[in-house]
Amino acid sequence: MEYQIPEKIRDLVPYDPISGSYRVRLDANESYLNLSQAQQKAIFHRLETEVSYNRYPDPMAAKLCAAFGDYYGISPDLVTAGNGSDELITLILGTMFDPSMKVGTFAQDFSMYRVYAQCYGVPTVTLQKNEDLTIDVDRTIAEVNRLGLSGLVFSNPCNPTSLGLRREEVLRLVQGVKALVILDEAYMDFWDQSVLDQVDQYDNLLILKTCSKAIGLAGIRIGFAVTNPRLSKLLKAVKSPYNVNTVSQIYGEELLKEKDYLRQAARSIRCQTEKLETMLRGLAAQYPALGQIYPSATNFVYLKPKDSKAIYQSLQQQGIAVRLMGDYLRICAGTEEEHQLLQQALIIALSSL
Repeated sequence: MEYQIPEKIRDLVPYDPISGSYRVRLDANESYLNLSQAQQKAIFHRLETEVSYNRYPDPMAAKLCAAFGDYYGISPDLVTAGNGSDELITLILGTMFDPSMKVGTFAQDFSMYRVYAQCYGVPTVTLQKNEDLTIDVDRTIAEVNRLGLSGLVFSNPCNPTSLGLRREEVLRLVQGVKALVILDEAYMDFWDQSVLDQVDQYDNLLILKTCSKAIGLAGIRIGFAVTNPRLSKLLKAVKSPYNVNTVSQIYGEELLKEKDYLRQAARSIRCQTEKLETMLRGLAAQYPALGQIYPSATNFVYLKPKDSKAIYQSLQQQGIAVRLMGDYLRICAGTEEEHQLLQQALIIALSSL
């Protein structure tokens, strides 16, 4: 019988981030802070003296999970490490749900939630947010229960809207549904409304964390799933045996030990985000075509200009990469110099609209 590509993936297209060389990259929500020479030296020393490259890594990444637990003040027994949060999202959607179940996502959220579910034939239901892009918790609870959803996955603070749902509202949502709530806290290091300390109090809450944002290890690919003991045991059972390589484990272990540095780095990035938001609001007052600027709880700012594509293309022509998302633009915080270059480029772009 001739092979036929399954319908569930037949029309999928590859994830398409911006590629190429730009003098300013503000498109991928990465940290603008790189590792210091001292940090690199400490890591390289361990790589030179401890690693047997012909041997498999620790299958449970025990030291890495312990470092994560120590940094965030939770038991490492509740932590599963992954090759970035994406691997864990794929794993969770592919193993904890089946085609007889439905998972809820929101209209404006991380697009890959739906893609990963689709790859495993798990139906998704798109829930609507308010016109201001906030989540109506009461309506969400009612919809999840009415539709009989088995899961609900969303980011908080949200990528791409940069808006956050306060801690008490998240817990009210978890308490109000029977579905498994998969809460992606990738950007929570920039805000103070995490529910991580409550994760073992619920049997339907699973939290995702990452080292790719505030911790600044996007190139190393480390993510974590944190949940109650029963689900944590299941995650460890269904993941591949050696999913986090030895090099990544050492990078994560070393950097997560530097608590003061990481907290200062997060504060620095938040400060730059606030400056970026202030600059954009000032430009919007001068150039109304820049449109609506949403308040940010992350390391990026979301805006709805009069002509997002024209501004995006003008910035690209000037060597500045931001993220075009339909009628919206998403701009990550950068250095002072990068913000100055962005401001100059935006003025040129807006002057022609």
